[in-house]
Amino acid sequence: MKRNIILVFLFFVIVEIQAQQPYISKAWVADQKNGTYKNPVLHADYSDPDAIRVGDDFYMTASSFNAAPGLPILHSKDLVNWNLIAYALPQQIPIDHFSTVQHGNGVWAPSIRYHKGEFYIYYPDPDFGIYLTKAKDIKGPWSTPVLVEAGKGLIDPCPLWDKDGKVYLVHAYAGSRAGIKSIIVVKPMNSEGTKTTGAGKLLYDGHETDPTIEGPKFYQRNGYYYIFAPAGGVSTGWQLVLRSSNIYGPYERKVVMDQGTTTVNGPHQGAWVNTSTGEDWFLHFQDKDAYGRVVHLQPMQWKNDWPVIGVDKDGDGKGEPVLVYKKPNVGKTYAIHTPAESDEFNENTLALQWQWQANPKATWHFMQPANGTLRLFSDKQPDAAKNLWELPNLLLQKFPAENFTATVKLKFSPNTKIENERAGLVVMGLSYAGLVLKQNTEALVLTYVETKAADKGTAETEKQIAVISKDWLYLRVKVEKGAVCNFSYSTNNINFIDAGVSFTAMPGKWVGAKLGLFCTRTTSTNDAGFLNIDWWRITE
Repeated sequence: MKRNIILVFLFFVIVEIQAQQPYISKAWVADQKNGTYKNPVLHADYSDPDAIRVGDDFYMTASSFNAAPGLPILHSKDLVNWNLIAYALPQQIPIDHFSTVQHGNGVWAPSIRYHKGEFYIYYPDPDFGIYLTKAKDIKGPWSTPVLVEAGKGLIDPCPLWDKDGKVYLVHAYAGSRAGIKSIIVVKPMNSEGTKTTGAGKLLYDGHETDPTIEGPKFYQRNGYYYIFAPAGGVSTGWQLVLRSSNIYGPYERKVVMDQGTTTVNGPHQGAWVNTSTGEDWFLHFQDKDAYGRVVHLQPMQWKNDWPVIGVDKDGDGKGEPVLVYKKPNVGKTYAIHTPAESDEFNENTLALQWQWQANPKATWHFMQPANGTLRLFSDKQPDAAKNLWELPNLLLQKFPAENFTATVKLKFSPNTKIENERAGLVVMGLSYAGLVLKQNTEALVLTYVETKAADKGTAETEKQIAVISKDWLYLRVKVEKGAVCNFSYSTNNINFIDAGVSFTAMPGKWVGAKLGLFCTRTTSTNDAGFLNIDWWRITE
């Protein structure tokens, strides 16, 4: 009896130790284990990153657009190894508005700051205005967002607490809503940082030399106010820095990083951080089309009170990106860690990499930790939906690398009385493709579906692949360079049968392609069918 108790105790100790082990991706690891790292440090769509250091910890947030939950929070000890630890926005607000799919809307470029013991995130919704949410603990709970300033087209806010106690907010404008763009303004705020208190002043007009200037980040150093801002467009732009000894200007201008001789297109928009050892670094994105805006880390130095980002080969004060570089000196060496991608569904809550395409209903999914599965119940799709593009209950995650394979073990149990339930694996973007199970008379049929220009309302094309028994099935998509996707299936997880079609993934609206799962129907019922998922695994 005593021996059995000891064995049970040891079993739970082993399980707990395994649960605490850092996740290491099988698809992309930036840390090269030899004191260097390779870019991107995050080969996933964390666009418009902003970051801070608090003590020995670095925290990053990024745009999340219409996905729920939103405002991801990532943590690192060394700026190379990152882990997704929380979201600041459990649901998009207004809640009813974002209960329907709002592609490309929602959370645009946010900023994160730490002030007097609290974390602040200012984020813009280009259709509603600039919001603020706060928390004493980085993992939350985060406060209900307050509207700092209402208005269409107000984007990319960043606060600054001046040494004299005054508080300011810098932001840009989205031409699609405001009718103007390529300018940066600053506005005073109340002492709490919860409201703008004046119309503000134009700090910089980029129409002549820096079109589409946006994404400003506000800093102070050595008696200067600095605004780090990207210009020139998402995929082709450069990193600009503005400098002034007066908060309202006039500001001097300097390009501090561009593509140079590298293959890193449009390197810009991000965050200046320093280490406790005194080093300076810059995190920014690169637009990689279907892979989204991936995150790079660049060394940074100050020369004549101007930052130089990347490597300045010709000494002109303008750097270019590095692909491999010595890791930041943070005083210690930390274990390799990457954001989770695989999921065994053994916990009480969904793993953090998963996001819905709109604010979720409580009935869409249930965790079943007793048997280690996730259950997705079918939900009636919107009457106006012509394809999966408009389905809110898509459970998706980001592409994690340039080359990877995603395999899922699942079992579909449709309500056989309604014949219109579908479930499966999908690669989602402006065009999409996937492997879909559906009930057809008395058989369960596996089909390959594809939709070109899904955002335009194009109907799906469908190809029947096989009649499947109502048992566990393994679906797979292999993604190769250029975002070329090949789908296959298996009944034993050993022998996979190719679907016979290649599909090139496309980005979504302002986001990279995503992949994941769904379970849907076209009619109402009092007893929905469901999809059970045993595990989801990302490999090389």
